[in-house]
Amino acid sequence: MSNETFDSVWDAIEDTAAGAENMKLRSALMMALEQHIRAKGWTQIEAARRLGVTQPRVSDLLRGKINLFALDTLVNMVSAAGLHVEMRVLETA
Repeated sequence: MSNETFDSVWDAIEDTAAGAENMKLRSALMMALEQHIRAKGWTQIEAARRLGVTQPRVSDLLRGKINLFALDTLVNMVSAAGLHVEMRVLETA
């Protein structure tokens, strides 16, 4: 067993650095959407209507089914929720 350490769980479980970065971004967007939906007190049906998706999609989002959501889909949902996405690109250490 290795004592290797990682900056993120995604760094540990993804095969590539690109895969880990993609998962980090998707995870952050999903968490922001979940927090926004809960803060607004929206039901899954109300959230679906506002986000332009089906209620089962909202259920998948709230259950953290990250493998079912592409980055562009999540950005579209964030925008539909009335939120704004900002991104920073940094050199790796």
